[in-house]
Amino acid sequence: MARSPAPRYRTHRRPLWPLALGAAAVGAALAFSASASVRAPRGIEVVEDFNLDRYAGHWYELARIDHRFEKGLVQTSAHYSRGPDGSVQVLNRGFDPARKRWRESRGRAVFIGRPDQASLKVSFFGPFYGGYHVVALDEDYRWAMVVGASLDYLWILSRTPTLPRGVRPRLLAQARAMGVDMDRIVWVPQDEDGAVRIAA
Repeated sequence: MARSPAPRYRTHRRPLWPLALGAAAVGAALAFSASASVRAPRGIEVVEDFNLDRYAGHWYELARIDHRFEKGLVQTSAHYSRGPDGSVQVLNRGFDPARKRWRESRGRAVFIGRPDQASLKVSFFGPFYGGYHVVALDEDYRWAMVVGASLDYLWILSRTPTLPRGVRPRLLAQARAMGVDMDRIVWVPQDEDGAVRIAA
């Protein structure tokens, strides 16, 4: 018995431009999402008239909300310097008492908007950025308080291993007013003996 010829199907080529538009839309959405994810939390004001050259240099990290990348570290510090391309070079350092060794991480930060507004995004892992927003700053740049893109991230920094008298309650009151969970703030030992020394 002779076989009947195989049926022939007509193929319809779909134009590529809808796919291109779809990819562009997804890319734009991702870009917007990435941008939104580094901005200051809603309703939080950042420091104006910010001077990067004055802010640069060595800072002791006196308090923070703990996260995996810093958990357990003591004698933590951050060093900021202006990069040749106008970015901010970041060096974070801390001592791991469990392993008895220092840990370092290098990153790069850029301003989200104007360079006189203390709102930056910082990256330690290639294209992935986190928010860095200075919400309190001494007029002489002796201490600062920083939050991330959410209030789950907070750091209190000082040029010296202790805060000047009266600064700690002032910063904690501001953090509480912003809505920070005060029970999550830990004070970081800055001395080799592991003591936390905080001026009232």
